[in-house]
Amino acid sequence: MRISAFTFIKNGQILGYPFLQSINSILPLVDEFVINVGKSEDNTLELIKSIRSKKIRIIESVWSDNMTNKGFVYGQQKMIAQYNCTGDWLFYIEGDEVYHENDIKFLYDAMERYKNDKKVEALAVNFLHFYGNGNTILDSPGWYRSEARIIKASIRSYAPDGLFWLVLQSNKKGRYPRAKLLDVYCYHYGWVRSEDEMNLKSQKVQKYWGTESKKIDYKNMDSSIFREFTSSHPKIIRSWLPKAKGFYRVDRNYKPTKKQKKHRFLKKIERFTNFEFSKKHYIKV
Repeated sequence: MRISAFTFIKNGQILGYPFLQSINSILPLVDEFVINVGKSEDNTLELIKSIRSKKIRIIESVWSDNMTNKGFVYGQQKMIAQYNCTGDWLFYIEGDEVYHENDIKFLYDAMERYKNDKKVEALAVNFLHFYGNGNTILDSPGWYRSEARIIKASIRSYAPDGLFWLVLQSNKKGRYPRAKLLDVYCYHYGWVRSEDEMNLKSQKVQKYWGTESKKIDYKNMDSSIFREFTSSHPKIIRSWLPKAKGFYRVDRNYKPTKKQKKHRFLKKIERFTNFEFSKKHYIKV
């Protein structure tokens, strides 16, 4: 069994991505790691080259500023990396995602277990979305709680906007991959970056979605969806995390948006019914 990891990154340094920690968190698991590095305004490429591993294969690309429709450039860049993988399993990871060292063997064993199972096309993992600091998790139907991150190379798959996969059963129609949900967590640290870095990211990337950049203020959040994180972070990310105690403090006078109120209501229904409203981009098997 051969395992390929892949990712794409651009301006990772100035946008505050923990991309080196992300790469190194699963590097021991894989046989190769394909990294598509977009032409950047910082030292992202040099920093990735500083990782001394023969497993890493770098592709350099240039993003087209003409692709301004619904993030299609993200799907393009993701697939450039994916189509260069040579493994039986393809492990996609984003620059703000990290896996715990205690889960590496479990992930390997799961790929070994399901490699010949034709009913399983992909493997999904649970997500921990940290917000503001390393003690605060967002738990809401508005934030995906699980996602397919590992897919078989034998499956005809593509990512229309980089966020998820579609499987082609014909040349005209696509569907979500059939995935087994693993008892593993992906640690998502995108919203732990500073507000300055997040606002710079908004300025840099919103053009690819055809929308205007909006100012991000971490304090404008519905604290009712906060949950305390009481377990341990992956070792590789601990020095990167800002030092903080307790929940992230938001503006007490903040009034939730209509969408946030809807998610708050749905969460109450979840509590009493055990039904989950969060979006899944895979078919659970």
